[in-house]
Amino acid sequence: MALSAGDRLPEAELLTLGEAGPEQVSLGAKLAGRKVVIFALPGAFTPTCSSAHVPSFMRTKEGFAAKGVDEIICISVNDPFVMKAWGEATGATEAGLTMLADAECAFTSAIGMEFTAEPAGLIRRSKRYAMYVEDGAVKVFHEETGRGTCEISGGEALLAAI
Repeated sequence: MALSAGDRLPEAELLTLGEAGPEQVSLGAKLAGRKVVIFALPGAFTPTCSSAHVPSFMRTKEGFAAKGVDEIICISVNDPFVMKAWGEATGATEAGLTMLADAECAFTSAIGMEFTAEPAGLIRRSKRYAMYVEDGAVKVFHEETGRGTCEISGGEALLAAI
């Protein structure tokens, strides 16, 4: 499935690290009746993801809130332990971003955003993108086309588009 504006997102179970360990998070429940921004990237602790992509959504969080966005979710094909540590290390968690793991790459594959870059050690990872979703329906979808950049999929670009 090549995702585009107008599509409904498939149901998915993602992971977060709770008090008692990994916990499943229903993406459908997070999206129901809400306005949500979802952005995804190749991997936690990778250069562009850490220095540019996540910070762009931290900078624009208040702008999204002013437009009625209820939550900003970052998804990466990593485990929930790594996502928790990364959210803390970048300040994303403190800034109010939700860090979720697509540990099996199931959601990423279902929306056609999976890629592999063996020379970089990135196997079954997510392409870089950002989307604005209302009640589970994609209203704006920005897939990054450049390598090592988040110009199209960054917070500022998505905020300007909604």
